[in-house]
Formats: sequence, structure tokens, C-alpha cells
Amino acid sequence: MADQERDLAGKAIVLTGASSGFGKGAARKLASRGASLVLAARRDELLEELRSECEAAGAEAIAVPTDVSDQGDVEKLAEEAVSRFGRVDVWINNAGAGAVGRFDEIPLEDHEQVIGTTLMGALYGSWYAMRQFREQGAGILINVASIAGKIPHAYYSSYVAAKHGVVGLSSVIRQELEEEDIESIRVCTVMPGAHDTPFFQHAANYSGHESVPPPPVYDPEKVVNVIVRLATDPEDEVVVGRVPKVMAFSHRMAPGMTEKMMGKEAHKTVREAPPESPTDGSLQEPQPVGAEVRGGWKEREG
Repeated sequence: MADQERDLAGKAIVLTGASSGFGKGAARKLASRGASLVLAARRDELLEELRSECEAAGAEAIAVPTDVSDQGDVEKLAEEAVSRFGRVDVWINNAGAGAVGRFDEIPLEDHEQVIGTTLMGALYGSWYAMRQFREQGAGILINVASIAGKIPHAYYSSYVAAKHGVVGLSSVIRQELEEEDIESIRVCTVMPGAHDTPFFQHAANYSGHESVPPPPVYDPEKVVNVIVRLATDPEDEVVVGRVPKVMAFSHRMAPGMTEKMMGKEAHKTVREAPPESPTDGSLQEPQPVGAEVRGGWKEREG
């Protein structure tokens, strides 16, 4: 294997949300490049399968079942990583959850869980990562947010609130490092649009319609490649997807117009989807559905 394909050899990487979607795809690619992986998610059986797969690819890996909304679980995750590998070179906060529906029709406990997983999980992970990075003098923090962390998206209220929080949290940590002239610790924020992952199968849904991604739906490999690239070549913020990049630019130039357009598109996507009964999906308790990188949306498109 070419040297550049093993450039993460010996690097200890913590990765949350590893049981499906971007996390599973990133784990496989990081393993192929020699990283030492600490895999975290709620679904322990899937984590074990992924750990074995990563080791078969030549990587060292451990599985740490983790509910990132639980501060004690994230503390244990950090301790396990340092105990096994002696340091953390990259920490990737990828775990996230959503609830679809009109704000006041989504139960408060579901809003709370979305915030707990998506924002508090990133906050806990960032806190433990930064303390470790400062102790060892270097590190890369990668927070997976969303274009919804920049531009509101109707019917995803607590998810949008959480992702705005992740974007803001990352920016503040970055500012603090800049004010201290610390260049050896980097904070990266990834902001994808809608990608073909199991996110929409996992989301709670009180819209009265099937939870479907807003078009266009992108190949998750695009986000996986960005995450892996940032592990060796960090940059502050990366928007993933051609349309999300256009929308981000439009929002900077004309925020009111862009938000109105996004609201109309979100309403159309939700209301034109097939009818479906309310469900809390995998929000409160993990479910077996959606165990791969892709969610099958692009096949339905084509």
C-alpha cells in the first residue's frame, strides 16, 4: 500500500456515531489508512462487527458502547481511548439525531433527546477532547454539523437548534485557540446537506408523512472523504454538496430570501411524502433498522 494510504498509521482516533452512516463509512476508510480507532455508538453488536472489520483491514480498534447524551458515557469513552492508546490525536463528534414535524407537535422528551444527542453529545466530546489535546499539546477536533446549522430548515426545529449550537460551539473554541496563538490544536466543522444515510429512518417523525430527505440527495462517500481528509489536513469549516454551498453563499448575501425559499422547499418535501403514522424511530432506544452507510434513498430516486 502506498505511503499516503497509510498516513494515519499510529494515530488514535475517537469516532462517535460509528454504527451507521458517515461514522461507519469513516471508520472503514480510517482503518484502511492505518488509524487506531475508538469506535462509539449505542448499538454494541454493530460496533463489535465494525471493530472486527477494521482489524481485518489491518487497523487496531476498540469498541466502546456509548450514549453520547450521557456525560458519564462520554467520560468513559475518553478514558478508554487514553488508557488503550496513551493519547487522542483526532476526536470526531459525528453522532446525531433528529425529530421531524411541526415544533409544537413533537413531544418535548423527543426535542430534549435530539438536543442531548446532537448538541450535548458534541459538547461533552469537545470538552474531553480539548482537555486531552491541551495536555498533550496537539490534536484535531472534527464536529459534524449540518448546513442546517447555518440555514433554518422547517419541521426539524430541535435538530436545527442543535446544529446551530454545534457550529457556534466550534467557532468559539476556535476563537479561544486563536487568541492564545495555539496552532497545534485545530477545530473543524463539517456541514453536509442531505445525504443518503439511515438518518431519516432513525429520526422520530410526527409530521404525518414519511420522513424523506430533501432533494438533492448526495452520496455519503463525499462526507466520509471530507472527514478523513480533515484528520490529516484540517480546515475550519467545510460545506459538503454543490447545492448546500450555493445556499450558504445565498444566505450570506440575502438571508431573508434564502430562508423563505428553504421554508417553502421543506414544507413541500414533508407534505408531498406518503402518509405515515407517528413514531419515535431510534431516538429514545436504538433500533436494528439502518445499519449501513447508505439509507437507500438514491435507489428510490432512480
